[in-house]
Amino acid sequence: MLEDWEPRTELGRMVKEGKITNIREIFEKRIPILEPEIVDYLVPNLKEEVVELNLVQRMHKSGRKTNYKVSVVVGNEDGIVGIGSAVAKEVGAAIRKAVRVAKLNIIQVRRGCGSFECSCKEPHSIPFRIEGKCGSVRVVLIPAPRGTGLVIGDRAKKVLRLAGIKDVWSQTFGHTKTEWNFVAATFDALRKLSIVKINEKFVQNIGMEW
Repeated sequence: MLEDWEPRTELGRMVKEGKITNIREIFEKRIPILEPEIVDYLVPNLKEEVVELNLVQRMHKSGRKTNYKVSVVVGNEDGIVGIGSAVAKEVGAAIRKAVRVAKLNIIQVRRGCGSFECSCKEPHSIPFRIEGKCGSVRVVLIPAPRGTGLVIGDRAKKVLRLAGIKDVWSQTFGHTKTEWNFVAATFDALRKLSIVKINEKFVQNIGMEW
């Protein structure tokens, strides 16, 4: 329960005391989030979805050991998203651990209408073409006009949908059947959206919002 949470970091204490009331303040100050309860406090409407569930086996001197590896994506469908992966002996425990990791990896996503075919100035897509990479997998996200939908693999759709992106085209390269790499490459592309410096006039033209 959040009422029983005892913060262990200065940021956590500021959040619980009400000195920080919006997670965007944390992103603007570039403060690392080290406690998942911070996200629970500031983004109470966070949703979660499992994107991968696999059995992991290893040999031990006492015999074969089997664990579950779970990968999840969390987001509020309004510009906040995170991914995480964890291993545990039981599925439920693995999901809970993965969700905690995802909350610590949460990012803020730039959205806008970067498609020259649309120019509606609504944040339904991404502001510009961007590329993400993980392992051998490369994912290129391209702004799409309203009504296009998410033209990308099912695993990546979950990441984009929970980030609040409704329309996008994509190009993929590498072994995209490696599900975690595909998801992580998509997440990497979204993360890079916030790194690129953008002209203020361009921001207004595409209706971009965080």
